[in-house]
Amino acid sequence: MTKQEKLLRDNIRDMIRHVKQKKLNEENELRTMIRQFMDHELKDMITEASVADVDPTPNKSTGINVLEELLKKIIPVLETDYKSLTTNNQQRESFRAHVINAVVNTLTPAKVNTDAADDATGDLQEQDIEVTIDDDPAIDDKFIDIRTDAEKTAAEPDDADPRDTFGDGVEGDETGRNVAYQSFKKVEGTIIDAYEVLSDSEDQELFYDYLIANLKLYFDKFEGELAVEVEEPTNQAYDMAKTDVAAETEISSDPMGLQEYINSL
Repeated sequence: MTKQEKLLRDNIRDMIRHVKQKKLNEENELRTMIRQFMDHELKDMITEASVADVDPTPNKSTGINVLEELLKKIIPVLETDYKSLTTNNQQRESFRAHVINAVVNTLTPAKVNTDAADDATGDLQEQDIEVTIDDDPAIDDKFIDIRTDAEKTAAEPDDADPRDTFGDGVEGDETGRNVAYQSFKKVEGTIIDAYEVLSDSEDQELFYDYLIANLKLYFDKFEGELAVEVEEPTNQAYDMAKTDVAAETEISSDPMGLQEYINSL
Protein backbone atom coordinates (compact mmCIF):
# COMPACT_ATOMS: atom_id res chain seq x y z
CA MET A 1 0.00 0.00 0.00
CA THR A 2 1.43 3.34 -1.01
CA LYS A 3 1.49 6.41 1.20
CA GLN A 4 -1.12 8.06 -0.99
CA GLU A 5 -3.54 5.13 -0.63
CA LYS A 6 -2.98 5.01 3.12
CA LEU A 7 -3.54 8.75 3.42
CA LEU A 8 -6.69 8.51 1.35
CA ARG A 9 -8.09 5.69 3.47
CA ASP A 10 -7.24 7.57 6.68
CA ASN A 11 -9.01 10.64 5.38
CA ILE A 12 -12.07 8.59 4.46
CA ARG A 13 -12.15 7.00 7.92
CA ASP A 14 -11.93 10.45 9.50
CA MET A 15 -14.78 11.69 7.36
CA ILE A 16 -16.97 8.67 8.23
CA ARG A 17 -16.11 9.08 11.92
CA HIS A 18 -17.04 12.76 11.70
CA VAL A 19 -20.37 12.01 10.06
CA LYS A 20 -21.19 9.34 12.63
CA GLN A 21 -20.31 11.69 15.47
CA LYS A 22 -22.48 14.40 13.94
CA LYS A 23 -25.33 11.94 13.62
CA LEU A 24 -24.91 10.88 17.26
CA ASN A 25 -24.93 14.51 18.41
CA GLU A 26 -28.07 15.21 16.39
CA GLU A 27 -29.76 12.11 17.81
CA ASN A 28 -28.95 13.27 21.33
CA GLU A 29 -30.33 16.72 20.56
CA LEU A 30 -33.48 15.17 19.14
CA ARG A 31 -33.95 12.96 22.17
CA THR A 32 -33.47 15.95 24.45
CA MET A 33 -36.03 17.99 22.52
CA ILE A 34 -38.56 15.17 22.51
CA ARG A 35 -37.98 14.52 26.22
CA GLN A 36 -38.54 18.20 27.03
CA PHE A 37 -41.70 18.21 24.94
CA MET A 38 -43.03 15.08 26.64
CA ASP A 39 -42.19 16.45 30.09
CA HIS A 40 -44.13 19.59 29.26
CA GLU A 41 -47.13 17.62 28.03
CA LEU A 42 -46.99 15.37 31.10
CA LYS A 43 -47.03 18.37 33.42
CA ASP A 44 -50.08 19.73 31.61
CA MET A 45 -51.85 16.37 31.94
CA ILE A 46 -51.05 16.18 35.65
CA THR A 47 -52.32 19.73 36.15
CA GLU A 48 -55.56 18.96 34.30
CA ALA A 49 -56.03 15.75 36.28
CA SER A 50 -55.47 17.61 39.54
CA VAL A 51 -58.08 20.18 38.61
CA ALA A 52 -60.51 17.44 37.57
CA ASP A 53 -60.03 15.64 40.88
CA VAL A 54 -61.20 18.68 42.81
CA ASP A 55 -64.89 18.40 43.55
CA PRO A 56 -66.69 21.06 41.51
CA THR A 57 -68.88 23.58 43.24
CA PRO A 58 -72.46 22.30 43.16
CA ASN A 59 -74.90 24.14 40.94
CA LYS A 60 -77.40 26.48 42.51
CA SER A 61 -80.23 24.28 41.22
CA THR A 62 -80.85 20.85 42.71
CA GLY A 63 -82.48 19.89 39.43
CA ILE A 64 -79.23 20.54 37.54
CA ASN A 65 -77.21 18.63 40.15
CA VAL A 66 -79.49 15.61 39.78
CA LEU A 67 -79.34 15.90 35.99
CA GLU A 68 -75.54 15.97 36.02
CA GLU A 69 -75.42 12.70 37.92
CA LEU A 70 -77.99 11.21 35.55
CA LEU A 71 -75.99 12.19 32.45
CA LYS A 72 -72.90 10.46 33.86
CA LYS A 73 -74.90 7.22 33.91
CA ILE A 74 -76.86 7.35 30.64
CA ILE A 75 -74.58 9.18 28.19
CA PRO A 76 -71.97 6.36 27.97
CA VAL A 77 -74.78 3.89 27.20
CA LEU A 78 -76.32 6.07 24.51
CA GLU A 79 -72.89 6.87 23.04
CA THR A 80 -71.97 3.21 22.62
CA ASP A 81 -75.25 2.34 20.91
CA TYR A 82 -75.28 5.50 18.76
CA LYS A 83 -71.76 4.92 17.48
CA SER A 84 -72.58 1.30 16.62
CA LEU A 85 -74.77 2.60 13.77
CA THR A 86 -72.15 3.09 11.09
CA THR A 87 -73.88 2.01 7.87
CA ASN A 88 -75.28 5.48 7.19
CA ASN A 89 -76.24 8.66 9.01
CA GLN A 90 -79.98 7.96 8.50
CA GLN A 91 -79.70 5.22 11.12
CA ARG A 92 -78.14 7.61 13.61
CA GLU A 93 -80.65 10.37 12.86
CA SER A 94 -83.46 7.89 13.50
CA PHE A 95 -81.80 6.72 16.74
CA ARG A 96 -81.49 10.30 17.93
CA ALA A 97 -85.08 11.25 17.09
CA HIS A 98 -86.56 8.15 18.71
CA VAL A 99 -84.55 8.48 21.92
CA ILE A 100 -85.44 12.15 22.41
CA ASN A 101 -89.09 11.45 21.59
CA ALA A 102 -89.10 8.59 24.10
CA VAL A 103 -87.67 10.83 26.84
CA VAL A 104 -90.35 13.44 26.15
CA ASN A 105 -93.13 10.82 26.19
CA THR A 106 -91.78 9.29 29.39
CA LEU A 107 -91.49 12.52 31.37
CA THR A 108 -94.54 14.34 30.02
CA PRO A 109 -97.07 12.38 32.16
CA ALA A 110 -95.00 13.15 35.25
CA LYS A 111 -94.94 16.84 34.30
CA VAL A 112 -98.69 16.88 33.78
CA ASN A 113 -99.30 15.29 37.19
CA THR A 114 -97.02 17.85 38.82
CA ASP A 115 -98.73 20.76 37.12
CA ALA A 116 -102.13 19.43 38.15
CA ALA A 117 -100.98 19.11 41.75
CA ASP A 118 -99.67 22.68 41.75
CA ASP A 119 -102.99 23.97 40.46
CA ALA A 120 -104.95 22.25 43.20
CA THR A 121 -105.68 24.57 46.16
CA GLY A 122 -107.25 24.01 49.55
CA ASP A 123 -107.96 20.76 51.33
CA LEU A 124 -109.81 17.90 49.73
CA GLN A 125 -113.32 17.68 51.03
CA GLU A 126 -115.80 14.88 50.67
CA GLN A 127 -118.58 15.92 48.30
CA ASP A 128 -121.75 14.34 47.07
CA ILE A 129 -121.17 13.38 43.47
CA GLU A 130 -124.06 12.51 41.24
CA VAL A 131 -123.08 10.19 38.41
CA THR A 132 -125.47 9.86 35.54
CA ILE A 133 -124.88 7.15 32.95
CA ASP A 134 -126.74 7.65 29.71
CA ASP A 135 -126.29 6.72 26.11
CA ASP A 136 -123.77 9.47 25.44
CA PRO A 137 -120.99 7.93 23.20
CA ALA A 138 -118.46 10.13 24.97
CA ILE A 139 -118.95 8.02 28.10
CA ASP A 140 -116.45 5.52 26.71
CA ASP A 141 -113.73 8.15 26.99
CA LYS A 142 -114.22 8.18 30.74
CA PHE A 143 -113.55 4.44 31.11
CA ILE A 144 -110.72 3.69 33.56
CA ASP A 145 -108.80 0.54 32.73
CA ILE A 146 -107.82 -1.15 36.01
CA ARG A 147 -105.99 -4.09 34.43
CA THR A 148 -102.36 -4.61 35.36
CA ASP A 149 -99.63 -4.13 32.77
CA ALA A 150 -99.25 -7.90 32.53
CA GLU A 151 -102.97 -8.31 31.83
CA LYS A 152 -102.90 -5.58 29.21
CA THR A 153 -99.89 -7.21 27.54
CA ALA A 154 -101.59 -10.60 27.57
CA ALA A 155 -104.64 -9.12 25.89
CA GLU A 156 -102.62 -7.66 23.04
CA PRO A 157 -102.21 -9.65 19.81
CA ASP A 158 -99.25 -12.01 19.91
CA ASP A 159 -97.71 -10.43 16.83
CA ALA A 160 -97.69 -6.93 18.34
CA ASP A 161 -94.20 -5.44 18.20
CA PRO A 162 -93.49 -3.02 21.09
CA ARG A 163 -90.97 -1.27 18.83
CA ASP A 164 -93.86 -0.13 16.62
CA THR A 165 -95.49 1.60 19.58
CA PHE A 166 -92.13 3.01 20.60
CA GLY A 167 -91.77 4.60 17.16
CA ASP A 168 -95.28 6.07 16.92
CA GLY A 169 -95.20 9.58 15.51
CA VAL A 170 -91.51 9.46 14.58
CA GLU A 171 -90.26 8.88 11.06
CA GLY A 172 -86.86 7.35 10.45
CA ASP A 173 -84.73 4.36 9.63
CA GLU A 174 -86.09 1.17 11.16
CA THR A 175 -82.69 -0.12 12.28
CA GLY A 176 -82.05 3.17 14.07
CA ARG A 177 -85.45 2.87 15.73
CA ASN A 178 -84.80 -0.69 16.89
CA VAL A 179 -81.41 0.15 18.37
CA ALA A 180 -82.92 3.24 20.01
CA TYR A 181 -85.63 1.05 21.54
CA GLN A 182 -83.07 -1.31 23.08
CA SER A 183 -80.87 1.57 24.22
CA PHE A 184 -83.71 3.50 25.84
CA LYS A 185 -84.84 0.43 27.75
CA LYS A 186 -81.42 0.44 29.43
CA VAL A 187 -81.77 4.02 30.70
CA GLU A 188 -85.52 4.55 31.02
CA GLY A 189 -85.76 3.52 34.67
CA THR A 190 -82.74 5.63 35.60
CA ILE A 191 -84.27 8.71 33.97
CA ILE A 192 -87.61 8.24 35.74
CA ASP A 193 -85.96 7.62 39.11
CA ALA A 194 -83.87 10.80 38.78
CA TYR A 195 -86.89 12.93 37.85
CA GLU A 196 -89.04 11.55 40.65
CA VAL A 197 -86.42 12.57 43.21
CA LEU A 198 -87.41 16.18 42.54
CA SER A 199 -90.57 17.66 43.97
CA ASP A 200 -89.89 21.36 43.42
CA SER A 201 -91.57 22.47 40.18
CA GLU A 202 -88.66 24.76 39.23
CA ASP A 203 -86.16 21.94 39.67
CA GLN A 204 -88.33 19.64 37.59
CA GLU A 205 -88.65 22.20 34.81
CA LEU A 206 -84.89 22.81 34.69
CA PHE A 207 -84.20 19.08 34.79
CA TYR A 208 -86.58 18.43 31.87
CA ASP A 209 -85.41 21.32 29.66
CA TYR A 210 -81.71 20.75 30.24
CA LEU A 211 -82.02 16.99 29.76
CA ILE A 212 -83.50 17.41 26.28
CA ALA A 213 -80.97 20.10 25.37
CA ASN A 214 -78.01 18.05 26.60
CA LEU A 215 -79.12 14.93 24.76
CA LYS A 216 -79.20 16.89 21.51
CA LEU A 217 -75.80 18.43 22.21
CA TYR A 218 -74.25 15.08 23.04
CA PHE A 219 -75.65 13.52 19.86
CA ASP A 220 -74.07 16.41 17.92
CA LYS A 221 -70.79 15.65 19.68
CA PHE A 222 -70.98 11.94 18.86
CA GLU A 223 -71.66 12.67 15.21
CA GLY A 224 -68.66 14.97 15.03
CA GLU A 225 -66.47 12.25 16.51
CA LEU A 226 -67.66 9.84 13.82
CA ALA A 227 -66.52 12.14 11.00
CA VAL A 228 -64.66 10.12 8.38
CA GLU A 229 -62.08 12.73 7.51
CA VAL A 230 -60.37 14.12 10.57
CA GLU A 231 -57.16 16.13 10.25
CA GLU A 232 -54.66 14.96 12.84
CA PRO A 233 -53.55 17.81 15.11
CA THR A 234 -49.83 18.59 15.08
CA ASN A 235 -47.39 21.09 16.59
CA GLN A 236 -44.07 22.72 15.80
CA ALA A 237 -41.99 20.36 17.96
CA TYR A 238 -43.36 17.30 16.17
CA ASP A 239 -42.83 18.82 12.72
CA MET A 240 -39.21 19.71 13.57
CA ALA A 241 -38.52 16.27 14.99
CA LYS A 242 -40.03 14.58 11.94
CA THR A 243 -37.84 16.66 9.61
CA ASP A 244 -34.69 15.87 11.60
CA VAL A 245 -35.43 12.14 11.62
CA ALA A 246 -35.94 12.14 7.87
CA ALA A 247 -32.62 13.95 7.38
CA GLU A 248 -30.79 11.50 9.65
CA THR A 249 -32.23 8.55 7.78
CA GLU A 250 -30.92 9.96 4.52
CA ILE A 251 -27.43 10.55 6.02
CA SER A 252 -27.21 7.10 7.58
CA SER A 253 -28.14 5.41 4.30
CA ASP A 254 -25.27 7.07 2.45
CA PRO A 255 -23.36 9.63 4.50
CA MET A 256 -22.22 12.42 2.17
CA GLY A 257 -22.18 10.01 -0.75
CA LEU A 258 -19.09 8.28 0.65
CA GLN A 259 -20.21 4.81 -0.29
CA GLU A 260 -20.39 5.76 -3.92
CA TYR A 261 -16.92 7.36 -3.69
CA ILE A 262 -15.42 4.29 -2.00
CA ASN A 263 -16.89 1.99 -4.60
CA SER A 264 -15.26 4.05 -7.29
CA LEU A 265 -11.78 3.51 -5.83
